[in-house]
Amino acid sequence: MKKRFIVLIITLLLMCLAALSAWAYYNYELQKVVVAQGDTLDVEIQSGQSFTSVTHQLVTKGVLTSPQIMKVYGRVSGLSGKLKAGEYSLKGALTIPQLVDVFVSGRSVSYQITLVEGWTFKELINELSRHDKLKKVVIGNKPMDILRAVTDEYQHPEGLFFPDTYLYKKNDTDLSILVRSFNRMQKVLNEEWEARNKDVPLASPYEALILASIVEKETGDASERQQIAGVFVRRIIKGMRLQTDPTVIYGLGDNYKGNITRAHLRQYTPYNTYKINGLPPTPIAMAGREAIHATLHPDSSKTLYFVAKGNGLHHFSETLKEHINAVNKYQIYNRKKSYRSTK
Repeated sequence: MKKRFIVLIITLLLMCLAALSAWAYYNYELQKVVVAQGDTLDVEIQSGQSFTSVTHQLVTKGVLTSPQIMKVYGRVSGLSGKLKAGEYSLKGALTIPQLVDVFVSGRSVSYQITLVEGWTFKELINELSRHDKLKKVVIGNKPMDILRAVTDEYQHPEGLFFPDTYLYKKNDTDLSILVRSFNRMQKVLNEEWEARNKDVPLASPYEALILASIVEKETGDASERQQIAGVFVRRIIKGMRLQTDPTVIYGLGDNYKGNITRAHLRQYTPYNTYKINGLPPTPIAMAGREAIHATLHPDSSKTLYFVAKGNGLHHFSETLKEHINAVNKYQIYNRKKSYRSTK
């Protein structure tokens, strides 16, 4: 009986010793650097991929010699079901707990897409289609179908998306970028509308967006935006037509080949502001906050005309006679070979 007791005690001691040794080995392995200082580890975790599968992926990459320690850590820590899908580019030195922490945090690789002021909806869609890391769910659909996936508040997609740089991760959708851009535009537009000069003769934020898109296309120089907006606002107040070339060009669509003619100015489209009164029916491009702000806070001078000088800037006039003289000066008699207009 005594001999059995001694054997039992020895067995228990050996089991405890084995357990302590295993625990010590486990903790030792957890403290080991598995991605060396200076090394980079690229790992992609798919949506729904299991912890075990990710562990074996690390073995295949030579990061781990065995999957067991990481599997045990996943169970003990309770993190095995919390990995987030994404692309990860990790810099050493990293231990197993640090690796798992990154995978759980979702600090995966980000990409960026920049939507530029003055772009049309067509140009915006072309840029989205160019980014192969985005999952395409609306690209290829008709413009109105794309708009309906974002909102049912408007009847035309032009100008409704805010130009900015947006970060995204692999397999984020093209629709997600559009929704973020649309929501950003709504926020900016409403903020600027609330702070507007109440004397501006615009009936709604959407009308402000239409005029801001014209201001955006008329000048690339920030110092001129309020002057340009002022001219258009005063023409609206006086019942004068806007007579702005960018709206004519937009109305021509694919028929515009890079050179606007007198025939184009005489051709009726809903966007030809030489033929229609007031604003065109929709924006003609994406307007930035600065153009929207300028539209709602136009300058208070008396100018009613402007003409491009060929260096990206404009000459502003109060009278038609002065304007005609400026047109002759800058676009007829002294027009340079290096002449360039604005956007």
